[in-house]
Amino acid sequence: MAKIVAIVTMQHEQVGGGAPIFVEPDIAKRESTAFLLEKILDASVHDLKNGCFILVDHHRE
Repeated sequence: MAKIVAIVTMQHEQVGGGAPIFVEPDIAKRESTAFLLEKILDASVHDLKNGCFILVDHHRE
C-alpha cells in the first residue's frame, strides 16, 4: 500500500494528518521543494491542482 510521506502546500490550513508539511507560498518555490523532496525521499510527487503537492512512497515493504 502507498504512503503519503510529505506535503508541500501554499496554505497550512488546507492540509492535516501525520505527514510532514512544507509551506511554500511562492508557486516556483513550492514546485522546486516538491521535486527536491521527491529525489531525497525516493518518492513520487503528485500535483493535486489545488496548491498542494503530495509525495507518495509506492515501494512495498
